[in-house]
Amino acid sequence: MTDASAVARFRAEYGAHRASEGRAYSTAELHALPFLDSGPLAKQWAVRARSYTAFVSRIVEPLARAIDRPLRLLDLGAGNGWLAWRMAQTGIECIAADIRDDAVDGLGAAASYADETRTRFRRVVASFDALPFRARAFDLVVFNASLHYALDLELVLREARGCVRAGGRIVILDSPFYRHDADGAAMVREKRETAAQQFGTRAAALTALPFIEYMTRERLDAASRNLGLRWRRHRVQYPLWYELRPIVARLRGRRRPSRFDIWETAAS
Repeated sequence: MTDASAVARFRAEYGAHRASEGRAYSTAELHALPFLDSGPLAKQWAVRARSYTAFVSRIVEPLARAIDRPLRLLDLGAGNGWLAWRMAQTGIECIAADIRDDAVDGLGAAASYADETRTRFRRVVASFDALPFRARAFDLVVFNASLHYALDLELVLREARGCVRAGGRIVILDSPFYRHDADGAAMVREKRETAAQQFGTRAAALTALPFIEYMTRERLDAASRNLGLRWRRHRVQYPLWYELRPIVARLRGRRRPSRFDIWETAAS
């Protein structure tokens, strides 16, 4: 069982860490996401913008054409709610769910979004390993740069599956996937070895919880086997510097980096 105090410490320290990274965005910056083209994190958002654009064109739009009513979307690990807000502006009924409600880039930061979209955008504080929604309530459940924070991958996927109607979709966006498990394990070791340097006094709280941290196709398939979920990968064309990372890593004798891309499965 997860230590509730460790979760509480993580929530508080993670919000503070995100603030130190410059993620406490102004209203104008929130409205630009994920197409934020200035500031210290613009390079990261350039990658996430490619994921989002592919998500809309390859998954959301085809699903919307197939259903003769507004889609219902659950954004898991929604953070400040930018994805749910963008979807709500197209007429989709959205719930942004996250374990954090702080005003840095947790659900508290989504207040202006909620005011604008009114009934099409709701915020719910919830852990994705215990979702408080009725069964089969959504057409689309999205893990939005969040699934690598799962503590029990099969449990989290089971919760998501229970929320999706038959024929709906579960989608993974912007979580690190490795071709080989050894590379993911090496990443985790590197993170822990450099935690004090990267996180300072927050290191203990931010590394206390045993998140899965990364995925491989094999890890995802193993967690999905008992759930009847079969995953399809949509390869995304990311900026050139991103696509060149494996070559750079090989030349420098480093482990192969992860990729994001989009992973999709249909619920039965």
